[in-house]
Amino acid sequence: MKNKFSPTAVTPNTSRRQWLGGLTAAAAALAAWRSWPAFAGEAAVVIPAPADDLAAKGTSTDTAVFAGGCFWGVQAVFQHVKGVTNAVSGYAGGAATTAKYDEVGTGRTGHAEAVQVSYNPAEISYGRLLQIYFSVAHDPTQLNRQGPDSGTQYRSTIFPANAEQMRVAKSYIAQLDQAKVFGAKIATTVEPGAKFYAAEAYHQDFLVRHPAHPYIVINDKPKVENLQRLFADRYRAQPVLVGAGA
Repeated sequence: MKNKFSPTAVTPNTSRRQWLGGLTAAAAALAAWRSWPAFAGEAAVVIPAPADDLAAKGTSTDTAVFAGGCFWGVQAVFQHVKGVTNAVSGYAGGAATTAKYDEVGTGRTGHAEAVQVSYNPAEISYGRLLQIYFSVAHDPTQLNRQGPDSGTQYRSTIFPANAEQMRVAKSYIAQLDQAKVFGAKIATTVEPGAKFYAAEAYHQDFLVRHPAHPYIVINDKPKVENLQRLFADRYRAQPVLVGAGA
């Protein structure tokens, strides 16, 4: 496995893991950009809101955990959503002992790169978060991959916090599949009972701290732009930050 901070040649098939070396290989990356194919980060699909949703509760904060490829972009999207109070990159689906970037990157831990979203259910519903997740945060028809990244650690997965979230998530997947809003069947899995573990500090707020990183520019900034375009009523210009890696 490559050292994630070592310089590496950049091709259209270079993964996000290899792109971590892009801070020192930016010139090569930008040269390759002209021939880079259109990845999922540049796509967005207008989809209906969920027919089944959770009613607003008296609590001021709820949490939801979503996985959809590289957590940098998923985190960035939800950091710009009104009603979200925090969005933390991390790992879910495996054990605490293997919730480390280098181990998760092997694809053998059961973890997926995930984002834990804390939100005010009086301002935004769980169903609305799901709509944003399916529409702009990633491509839910990709199986065990997103854009240039492949492996089960990049799978599309919802980790429900309770039975109500599981019901709404499964109902929405069925609704979208029945409506055929995507060009293929949704590959998103729903995996209850998984614990979430925050990722290393250098992964937090990555888009904000490295806006010119080639991987971010190509794959993740378009997601935030699509959020602003398709969900203007939910878009916040100033992102809510974790701050741990700042």
